[in-house]
Amino acid sequence: MEALIVRGVTKQYANHTALDNVDLTVPEKSIYGLLGPNGAGKTTLIRIINQIINADSGSITLFGQPLTGDHVGVIGYLPEERGLYKKMKVGDQLIYFARLKGLSRSEAIKKIRVWVDKFEIKDWLNKKVEDLSKGMAQKVQFVSTVMHEPRLIILDEPFSGFDPVNAQLITQEILELKQKGSTIIFSTHRMETVEDLCDDIALINKSKKILEGTKKHVKDQYKSNTFLVEHRGAFSLNGGTYELLNQNIIEDGFLKSTIKMNGTGSPNDLIGKLIQVTKVSSFQEKIPSMSEIFISLVKGESHE
Repeated sequence: MEALIVRGVTKQYANHTALDNVDLTVPEKSIYGLLGPNGAGKTTLIRIINQIINADSGSITLFGQPLTGDHVGVIGYLPEERGLYKKMKVGDQLIYFARLKGLSRSEAIKKIRVWVDKFEIKDWLNKKVEDLSKGMAQKVQFVSTVMHEPRLIILDEPFSGFDPVNAQLITQEILELKQKGSTIIFSTHRMETVEDLCDDIALINKSKKILEGTKKHVKDQYKSNTFLVEHRGAFSLNGGTYELLNQNIIEDGFLKSTIKMNGTGSPNDLIGKLIQVTKVSSFQEKIPSMSEIFISLVKGESHE
């Protein structure tokens, strides 16, 4: 089953189109990266899914059912603009948010105990949010988002404000939530996070979806059949199926060559040819990073 299906969603503000006939399909129990430059329409789509605003047209299906107000309890939303009450104590605030998601007070207290032990924040419960550091407040906000064990978790820039240690802690929790059955959508500008975490991605630019698929499918779609070879001993290729793009000395007599494969060539055939003319120490296909794909598509450049 798909966790979320978005079909033909359009949203316009006066003369500005925020979303233009957007379709998305988010597989259940996956980590789905919602990518795009600032102003692309990501936050508008997230707000529509959370029913903060309404779409002008289109439909959204959540776990096989049309999206309604009854789904508030199965969604956890961490907005980019954090929403804690500064004058309120952390413990009271967590109970308040849990009750909004349908938990009883006793259920909320049990779940809060688990999370404060996990994050080692028991001493913060009687502190006001305004007395916390930004990183501490971020932890509290994350706990408030996930403690009711939502089936769909939407995280907008979840690592903002975290140092590397706490970013790793949140990463581990995201992976654990996925293992327990949650579907996670997160919007981020950190492409290294996309590389590490995402199963599927979608790219929105200028209000339109321009790319969607599994991370592997997307990379395969934009790879250039180029190979990086480290070797000892110079060689040349005569063109045709295999084209030597460059060859540079690295160190200690080793060279690095970049080879383009054209037509019906295969990596195995290329390796066979190379070992006849040089001593190969490493052979690697050049796979584009998510950052490279993102930049090339957003800038409207062709990807080689």
